[in-house]
Amino acid sequence: MKKLLMGNEAMAHGAVEAGVRVVTGYPGTPSSEIFSTLANMAKDYGFHAEWSVNEKVALEVAAGAAYAGARAMVTMKQVGLNVAGDPLMTLAYIGVKGGLVLVVADDPGPHSSQNEQDTRKFAQFAKLPVLDPSTPQEAKDMLKDAFELSEKLGLPVILRPTTRTCHVCQDVTLGEERELQQGDGFEKSPGWVIFPSLAIKRHAWLNKQQETAREIFEQSPFNKLINGTGASGIVTTGVAYNYVMEALDLMGLEIPVLKLGTPYPMPSNLVLGFLDKVDRVLVIEEQEPVVEDQIIKLIWQHKRPLILRGKHGQLVPREGELNVDKVMNILGEFLKIDRQKEAVGELPPLPVRPPVLCSGCPHRASFYAFKQAAGRDAIFTGDIGCYTLGNMAPLNAVDTCLCMGASITIGSGLQIVEQDRKVVAFLGDSTFFHTGIPGLINAVHNGANQTVVVLDNRTTGMTGHQSHPGLERNAIGEPVEPLDIAKLAEACGVKHVRVIDPLEHQRAVAAAKEALDYEGVSLVVMRRECVALTKGKNMPMKLNKEKCLDCGICIEELGCPAISRGTEGPVIGAACTGCNLCGQICPAGAICEGGVAK
Repeated sequence: MKKLLMGNEAMAHGAVEAGVRVVTGYPGTPSSEIFSTLANMAKDYGFHAEWSVNEKVALEVAAGAAYAGARAMVTMKQVGLNVAGDPLMTLAYIGVKGGLVLVVADDPGPHSSQNEQDTRKFAQFAKLPVLDPSTPQEAKDMLKDAFELSEKLGLPVILRPTTRTCHVCQDVTLGEERELQQGDGFEKSPGWVIFPSLAIKRHAWLNKQQETAREIFEQSPFNKLINGTGASGIVTTGVAYNYVMEALDLMGLEIPVLKLGTPYPMPSNLVLGFLDKVDRVLVIEEQEPVVEDQIIKLIWQHKRPLILRGKHGQLVPREGELNVDKVMNILGEFLKIDRQKEAVGELPPLPVRPPVLCSGCPHRASFYAFKQAAGRDAIFTGDIGCYTLGNMAPLNAVDTCLCMGASITIGSGLQIVEQDRKVVAFLGDSTFFHTGIPGLINAVHNGANQTVVVLDNRTTGMTGHQSHPGLERNAIGEPVEPLDIAKLAEACGVKHVRVIDPLEHQRAVAAAKEALDYEGVSLVVMRRECVALTKGKNMPMKLNKEKCLDCGICIEELGCPAISRGTEGPVIGAACTGCNLCGQICPAGAICEGGVAK
């Protein structure tokens, strides 16, 4: 049966077809829908699915299931692998009993990430095999194969889709679902306890397993040779394969192409056989020269007199996404083809459309309240989430952003040096549970003097409204006991804790001033549901033109996309959600529901 599926949905079906027993993850674009799809399927198929508090926890839960012989999978994006890196590096030494697959989605571009790190490099670092799908169909099929490979090797296996593979749609051929791979239970053994004496032995075993993986990959169906003519050939992998084939078709070229679905460890004999047929080879891959570096080593080891081009000669870029046009230009230079481009005239530049916080977003009210209370000299440290957009004008309320949970810890470091300036750390509710709590404990323990603001919009907003421990439901919709952020902060030693609705502007400003005046660590929970969950509940605001002073405060200070400047003053558009923040700061009382003050 065929079904039109997004790549992330296809991978979810692949996990079900593989008989996955436990699925864990933490949301992060472009990977989020893999788990979301599985969460919707969990009750029907009887497997366990949980949004874990962070990627480290997710991997450790999945590893425990694999210790007991069950098939387990964990999903995350590339920066999430950094969080999971601590257990992963040692898990490679210990190994697993049941199949364990990490689906780590990379984000070349980047479209929605802090960096463009290449998970294939991390796989090399951890000495773990990685599969690189080029289409949703291949991603689904690779996932099933990854579980079998994991069980053969006794190792975790990484599947590394990229944004285009995750989010493109394709008619995917579905297979039969296997029964849940429950495993035969956990067997007690000293081999599960990592001591230095065991680590040295397992490291030698791990190195041997890389060679075993390489031998298995020699016969992998995900490696493909496309015959052609001429002495020049192309080696490619992942989604770049699609660009290569389309570019060759558009250019009317038929040259040999080797597509590697198993970029690490690279199948050496397969690649050597391809190199023997050409005099010149071009390696086209996105991000880092993972395949290229292995081929350079292979050429040197086997003394092949070849010309190799790729990223090291700066023909293929190491940053950003590839596309068909870029690949055609690369091929033209490599093959010395003079490409005659049609004169179509100079195209106008695309309009600048910077991202903004939604109309009625409670985070806008939180940022505005603290700017009113703290003044211009305060330092506002930010975090990872939709609220990172607080750095945009006119709010300008995020001065730093590094990684998940770093707002509090960066703020602590700044406060040590900038003792005469107010430091305010903003982070979201899901981020607070992810990695905010250790930073908060550290700040309290070391006597920091800063204000922490938890922007609690009752969801994980940026990645699609996933659950977190502060909510009354879990990933599969079951009722659970929510954790109270304010009480957790008090348990961490914070003496000054307040909970406030950011859309009650005057009270929010007063709470902000009180927290800023407190000596030590203070914490304010700004609690109001994400506007995407409440649209339609409030009447939109209207402008009373007779009262309006055309002072511009509602436009120039809030940056709300529902308010714009018209020829006769402010215009409140259809995007208005009725949050009434603009009405509360209007000095003339000209903005209110229906245009009439109550």
